Amino acid sequence: MDKFYEIDVKGVRRQLPLCKVSDDLYIGAFVIFGDVEMTVNAAAELLKIAPKHDIMITAESKGIPLVYEMARQSGESTYLIARKAPKLYMKSPVSTEVTSITTAKKQMLYVDSDDIAKMKGKRVLIIDDVISTGESLRAVEKLVKQSGGEIVGRMAILAEGDAKYRDDIQYLQYLPLFNADGTPKDA
Repeated sequence: MDKFYEIDVKGVRRQLPLCKVSDDLYIGAFVIFGDVEMTVNAAAELLKIAPKHDIMITAESKGIPLVYEMARQSGESTYLIARKAPKLYMKSPVSTEVTSITTAKKQMLYVDSDDIAKMKGKRVLIIDDVISTGESLRAVEKLVKQSGGEIVGRMAILAEGDAKYRDDIQYLQYLPLFNADGTPKDA
């Protein structure tokens, strides 16, 4: 029998399927791809609490619709994406390694020299859909710092597991980790 967790993010409810990470760890699958209502609402709510910034950045890929919508709603003409692979258009990419709870192996994140120039000396806001272990966040932070940007905030729709105890992130809703029987681990 499939297990689900109902979440309410500022008035938008979703049933998240629970997915096995290991025998004793399940996560609620939160996917904003294709969910226009969640993306638009979450972007508006995050912008209400966002610090002053010059540019936003996210890691590829699930944060892309969110950072796009935040930029669109706030009238910003540019946002940045730390890519999972170097692209042909990248002149002098800078990279860092990342390991995520939802990815089985280590990955790399890359930004181009043009993106580095857009961050240098600027107030940079890091955006993600979910912050869990913080590994993706740390990788993006490293790229921002290597680029000479000043991190002014870290924001996500959800803080998963122990991320809720962090005082350096802003988020809209808590998402617990789950036991194999579907009960929240912190219950």
